[in-house]
Amino acid sequence: MSILAQEHGVSERFAAWSAEWLPGESLSRHTSLGVGGPADIVRVRDARHVPELVAYLEAHEVPWRILGGGSNLLVADEGVPDVVLQLARGEEIEIAGNRVIVPAATTLGTAIMECAKRNLGGMEGLVGVPGTLGGALRMNAGAYGTEMVDVVRAVTLFNGETRQVETVKAHHVGFKYRHTNLSSHDLVLSVTLELLDRPQSEVLERVKEFNRNRRASQPLQEESAGCMFKNPPGQSAGKMIASLGLKGTRLGGAVVSERHANFIVNRDRATAADVLKLLDLVRERVLKDCGVELEEEVVVWKE
Repeated sequence: MSILAQEHGVSERFAAWSAEWLPGESLSRHTSLGVGGPADIVRVRDARHVPELVAYLEAHEVPWRILGGGSNLLVADEGVPDVVLQLARGEEIEIAGNRVIVPAATTLGTAIMECAKRNLGGMEGLVGVPGTLGGALRMNAGAYGTEMVDVVRAVTLFNGETRQVETVKAHHVGFKYRHTNLSSHDLVLSVTLELLDRPQSEVLERVKEFNRNRRASQPLQEESAGCMFKNPPGQSAGKMIASLGLKGTRLGGAVVSERHANFIVNRDRATAADVLKLLDLVRERVLKDCGVELEEEVVVWKE
């Protein structure tokens, strides 16, 4: 936990900035993989106060980091000593014609279904991707031929270098495969999308189709962080792992999914250490037998 955990009046200070102080929270409760140790969370309910919150933390020499929906995150069992900033959900989506401004804490599924009500589509392939718009943007999430770069037109963020809130056009984000140029202290506040005119009935039918495909190919009923490795150029990480007979490989409570080999699932009270060891085992086998060094897609937090 952070050094603020020992100070008095912290909760009241953050409340004045419309933020909730949650000291010693187990991050296993805030990640889809269900592992991770403690950290002090500041849940921000009014993004306008982010500059003041950050200034307060830095004045007290408290390191900080950003937590989105926790769906692509592996946190060490020891937790982290930083204060973790997390935007609260609840802000409204703004729609004007084909342009949509979505608060960063909104889940992808919610954004897609709300836009469908206005006969707007183009993001249906992402409907089953867990997590928030902010997190999806940060990693340029993609599925079934659609990536965030295809629909993002602008981003409003707290710039971690200038310590100012600013809006930048999409090309400044530097989209690449499962990557952007956003720094670890660039906090996305909202995302402006440009979507296609598409009847709600068509959007819903496409959503159903993509969801069927996901249920057939991914371990959606188990705790996971999604794909653990990025696909090497022109290749499939999952297929390489499966070709080595690693499906079902287990270390402690962590298991390489039998349904999709690029998923590691938490099957029986896994620890982060279990997952990290299994991640290393898979990476080393692929390098040894396939000659390919896999790059992690999952974000790993250690002390």
